[in-house]
Amino acid sequence: MCGIAGFAGFELNRTDAQERIGRMCDAILHRGPDSAGYLVLPEITMGMRRLSIIDVAGGTQPIFNEDGAVSVVFNGEIYNHHELRRRLQGSGHTFKTRSDTEVLVHLYEELGTHMVTELHGMFAFSIWDSRRKQLLIARDRTGMKPLYYAEDGRSLTWFSELRSLLAGHPPRPAVSTAAIMQYLAFGYIPDPGSIFEGVYKLPPGHLMVWSARRGVEISRYWSPLPPGPPPADEAAIVDVLKQKLSTAVESHLESEVPLGAFLSGGLDSSTVVSLMSRYAKGRVKTFTIGFGDPQYDESSAAREVAGILGTEHTELRVEPDVDSLFETIAAMFDEPFGDSSAIPSFLVAQLARKSVTVALSGDGGDELFGGYTRYQQSLRNWSVPPPLALLLRTTARMLPHGFLGRNRLIDLGRSRWGRYAAQVVQPVRLDEGGVGAVSASGALTAVSEQIADRLPVGAEQDFAAALMRVDIDTYLPGDILTKVDRVTMAVSLEARVPLLDADLVDYALQVPSRFHLDTSESKRLLRKAVQDIVPSSVLNRPKQGFAIPLAPWFRGPLQHRVNELRSPTTRLSPYVDAQAVSRILDEHTAGRRDHSAMIWRMIVLNYWLAALQSGHLAHPPDIKAAGAF
Repeated sequence: MCGIAGFAGFELNRTDAQERIGRMCDAILHRGPDSAGYLVLPEITMGMRRLSIIDVAGGTQPIFNEDGAVSVVFNGEIYNHHELRRRLQGSGHTFKTRSDTEVLVHLYEELGTHMVTELHGMFAFSIWDSRRKQLLIARDRTGMKPLYYAEDGRSLTWFSELRSLLAGHPPRPAVSTAAIMQYLAFGYIPDPGSIFEGVYKLPPGHLMVWSARRGVEISRYWSPLPPGPPPADEAAIVDVLKQKLSTAVESHLESEVPLGAFLSGGLDSSTVVSLMSRYAKGRVKTFTIGFGDPQYDESSAAREVAGILGTEHTELRVEPDVDSLFETIAAMFDEPFGDSSAIPSFLVAQLARKSVTVALSGDGGDELFGGYTRYQQSLRNWSVPPPLALLLRTTARMLPHGFLGRNRLIDLGRSRWGRYAAQVVQPVRLDEGGVGAVSASGALTAVSEQIADRLPVGAEQDFAAALMRVDIDTYLPGDILTKVDRVTMAVSLEARVPLLDADLVDYALQVPSRFHLDTSESKRLLRKAVQDIVPSSVLNRPKQGFAIPLAPWFRGPLQHRVNELRSPTTRLSPYVDAQAVSRILDEHTAGRRDHSAMIWRMIVLNYWLAALQSGHLAHPPDIKAAGAF
């Protein structure tokens, strides 16, 4: 696990290029504290920070092919590297290390850019081909590892985190007003955009080819697959799924450093830990945290599962210094990130890092196997004729906020996709005075456009499956995997996500949604596949989620953060209308509506903008102030 950075097309002497790449890599020290490596050539400069996991002694990057013409810097893990190595050796390639990284240069020699289709893993890498004077940059299928870029037609800069850009390439780019709107609507900034104008994310499942002559060319090499023909026998599907789950988890266990797992007691993490217990050498180390409020505490469920499976379990009940922890989290992300579950995710990562360097997580199970309530709700397909729908929406919007039944009328007037959009954005007006950047209609328009761009073929034939594929393309990389990457990398911990194994993802997506869920049960297929693997108590436990007690925190340790939103000098002033923000805060304080998610997003953004202005975000995240333990 590492962080990478690089640039090409700049007219810099070797000393200046070396100094710039050094600053860019120093800014992501947390992603790779073990070593650094650089390639400085007249045409291109690449660098990386390394967290040593496989071939600790010999895997220093950059890594080259036999004659040094092809070089790579790499962030991630390739889980099928042994199979690829044997194949490449059979074709005559000579390996100098045991590292999975070296597979990339030899595979590139064999297949060129098509190599990415052979890779099973999480990755972001850049390969320089000195013969063709061509650069290949690629990101894994589901976006487990991040990769940004900026280009102006002549030059290209790429990096794992925006910190590298801020540290190595002044002046600082302008904050994007459109990105602020997207952030407040979604809680994250969807790819390919970023918080800065002219800076982009390479989307998951995409690759980029750059040369000085042709510039940037981006193409997609993988898409979430649509369901295939209906299988004849559910039992056969279950058997195949069992095998693929086992293979996925087993392939994620290779490590030369201590390895463990996050355990919440829910179905996904319990599945991963149960299979780890079958295949790992020695007792599996598991980790969980809990809060004092039982409404937000899953530690007892995790403790029960750990006891049944016999894991070496570490549990910590935390009473964190909330205000300093908030600052740590808000500035931990290289662009604004509004999912408050980043706090418990960070705390459990920090706990695990005391004992292990690699931790497996159960993320991805909800999107892959139909775990979100919005999928079940999509099966309850009610609709009204378009003229009546328009009348309902128009009438409802004439009613005052808080009017009983207003939201129900609006929902009845939406299409199926409109109801989905309303569940994944915050439809709160922030432009009452007409000068702000964000509105409910703008938020819904944004998600509708995003859906339209990624709408699966034949979506109406299996609507729940279509929602799952859209989430895999959007919410999963934008929110879930961004959270996992940043909070674990902040403490130099590698997180692996076996439920997103390439073969497992492709298989699960081709199964029609009726096998995954119905109106009364989610994850039906997964439950059947693991019923003799996980403890029986897990199968019927309701989904809880990784939540935090926002309401009491807003009234207590974070109250001054909320009050700052009313200040005329708030950093949100250029983007939102003060009267609209005050209305939101008043409604929330009075208990008329629960605006916790939007308030959290606003106070995070307010602090993040301050951290950007101070220059804090051009350096590795500072976790010393967390006060968690």
